[in-house]
Amino acid sequence: MAPRTWVILGDKRGDNGQVETIVDALSWPVERKYVHMKPKYVLGKPRYRPSLDHLDLDQSDPLEAPWPDLILTVGRRPSMAALWIRKQSGKRTKIVLVGKPSGHMRDFSLVIASAENQMPPLQNFLPTTLPLMRVSPEDVAADAAAWQTRFETLPRPLVALLIGGETNPFIMNRKVAHELVAIAHWVVNELGGTPYVTTSRRTTAEVVEVLRRDLPPEAVFYQWSADAQENPYRALLGSADGFIVTADSVSMMVEVIYLHKALAIFPLPGGWLGRLDQRRRALAHWLFNPKRESTRDDWRHALGRGVHHLDFFKILSATRDFAAFHRLLVEKGLAVWAGEPFRQPDAALPDDVGAVVQRIEALFRWPRRGGRWAAPQTGASFPPWTGRCATRPLFAARKAGTRTVLAESPRPRRKAHAAP
Repeated sequence: MAPRTWVILGDKRGDNGQVETIVDALSWPVERKYVHMKPKYVLGKPRYRPSLDHLDLDQSDPLEAPWPDLILTVGRRPSMAALWIRKQSGKRTKIVLVGKPSGHMRDFSLVIASAENQMPPLQNFLPTTLPLMRVSPEDVAADAAAWQTRFETLPRPLVALLIGGETNPFIMNRKVAHELVAIAHWVVNELGGTPYVTTSRRTTAEVVEVLRRDLPPEAVFYQWSADAQENPYRALLGSADGFIVTADSVSMMVEVIYLHKALAIFPLPGGWLGRLDQRRRALAHWLFNPKRESTRDDWRHALGRGVHHLDFFKILSATRDFAAFHRLLVEKGLAVWAGEPFRQPDAALPDDVGAVVQRIEALFRWPRRGGRWAAPQTGASFPPWTGRCATRPLFAARKAGTRTVLAESPRPRRKAHAAP
């Protein structure tokens, strides 16, 4: 019997898309619960505790018994509601969280986070190479068709220059804006193409000012606005020949990669404080790197777990190392650095979703003697003969060649009893 599953979704479409990617791959039905925030929590974050106080319950879907066996959710605000439901169920409900938790990882049955998130190597953590977001090819094709007449007159290659904004540890000032202008000139002069420059809601006014004034006449400039009737972003995803994305915009990079488009990363500088902060992030990357190839890595993992338990203020735990993520994309042949010749990605994308589904299924079943699968009894996590603690996972996702499989834990040997 399939576990009763709720999917708790908030107001962030990008976050929701990662959960929907998992839902599409599950083999059982789910019930979606949309929650809406009170005005003060639309941007502000609630305190980390099991609670519904931050929700507008009149606008949200009802959260009432019978409680689910499993909750899939993402983000700080929906996850607090998930913890409240788990408390009401007598801690029977299992929670799968996508993204880094704001509080204790052990509050969740499974935490899934992509490579830029530096998470402690606990048994309930599953790292993925890329965020689990997806772009609908049908939606992209429809938008590209709607903009076709506006794109077809532009000299090729059409290069989308997607600009984000300041986010720790990066800065985006006038100097960066002039470097973006130089890249736009490179597209015109070296490639003979058209730079299509788009900003986002995080792009600062001083950067917009420089772009408007200094971009080459061959460039097309679109300034993001909340009131705009049209946005060329999805149309560019379907029509552009190449993409240059600023280093802060992980989500835009990932969407380009999943569409198998040529991607270049535009590096951003950090101020002195940002450079100091990058050292902290690099230390977290070394400490929590999931690589496990030697005894030294085992010791490093043990040290990482100890630091996580002592790191009350999350100075190292659950931070993001953008630089490590950029290097990973370049090393895997999924991106180049801005100013280098574009390269069509030929590397196969990792089956992160398949590994995630296997770990979720492992929360609710185990192999009995003879290798047959059976569902656990309510409130139990492992069969009695394993002798294992119910809070420890029975399976671990391990790599076997290029395929991720579930490795069965060894059975304990039975002691021989002397004849009476």
